[in-house]
Amino acid sequence: MVTLFGRSWTREELLCHAGNISQLGGVRLATLDDGRGRGIRTVQLETGSGLAFSVLLDRGMDIGSTRYKGAALAWESNVGPAHPMYFEKDGLSWHRTWSGGLMNGCGMTFMGTPCEDQGEQLGIHGRLSHLPASNVWADAAWRDDRYEMWVQGKVREAVAKGDTVELNRRVWAFLGESRIFVRDVVTNEGVDPAPHMMLYHFNFGFPLLAEGTELIAPSRSIKSHVFHQGDPAQDHARYAAPIKGFVEQGATHEDIVVQEDGFATLVLANRRFDDGRGLGLYYRYRPAELPNFVQWIMVRAGVYVTAFEPSNCPMMGGRAKARKDGTLPFLQSGEAREYNFEVGVLANNEEIDAMASKVAAS
Repeated sequence: MVTLFGRSWTREELLCHAGNISQLGGVRLATLDDGRGRGIRTVQLETGSGLAFSVLLDRGMDIGSTRYKGAALAWESNVGPAHPMYFEKDGLSWHRTWSGGLMNGCGMTFMGTPCEDQGEQLGIHGRLSHLPASNVWADAAWRDDRYEMWVQGKVREAVAKGDTVELNRRVWAFLGESRIFVRDVVTNEGVDPAPHMMLYHFNFGFPLLAEGTELIAPSRSIKSHVFHQGDPAQDHARYAAPIKGFVEQGATHEDIVVQEDGFATLVLANRRFDDGRGLGLYYRYRPAELPNFVQWIMVRAGVYVTAFEPSNCPMMGGRAKARKDGTLPFLQSGEAREYNFEVGVLANNEEIDAMASKVAAS
């Protein structure tokens, strides 16, 4: 059944009322045609519940702008859309073409802070977010009485006489629902073992993020990181209003409690939104797949963003430090790793409270 407009509908009922399901929601391919974003292929998905989001095919199949009934859930940077042709790989230059969006993939053979590894200069967060997808399939279809919409494709990171690593990504949602699902499978398509570092940057901004927005997380241990000496640590569980000149901070979450299905659930909740009606989201991932989790806190005026950053190894020091410390993951020839996520809207304080109770009980 599909839930829309306050009631449940069968497939036959909806087809009787609408000659084309695109009247209610669906999948649409488009290409940006202005400024530095010109040429980026996108897939726009609308679920009919009020959830609308884009997948950027030429940016590693990142998830870009994401809104619920017009309110932004994802943070979008001052850079704006940027085609991967403008990518600068050295140092921190990744930020010059970082447009934000709901999810950015960082990897696949390196991520984290810039470093020199075995004579190779590596910039921050790798190449994945600036590689175009191929073998793209964007479509929708009925699955009994549910209408599924999806986009999937492959993104290859390769170098002549070097590593060949390929990502197979599928992003999907259902008509009438306010949830996004992501499944990544990364495979070493080469003959030799390949380093494999993955980090996912899930970015959330205003109006979901605002003064008083709460983080509810099943973490038994949390360590704050203050990068500017003398600054007080921000409360990781309750966000401040924008602060001029604020220097980014972080919090490492450890010993995160998982549910029976192996997923951990976090909630980001703005209970004051819309005159106290509330707006939030829940975020689910598998700590066994990505055992490191950092919460990025950046409440600087003019930037104002927070991010969830799960990864398969520590990011500080980049690949060089990971190799030295013996924490650098490798994929053997033909080996694959899988990463799974679910992000869902909590449309009001009642839904926030219900999900928060589940997190507390986990």
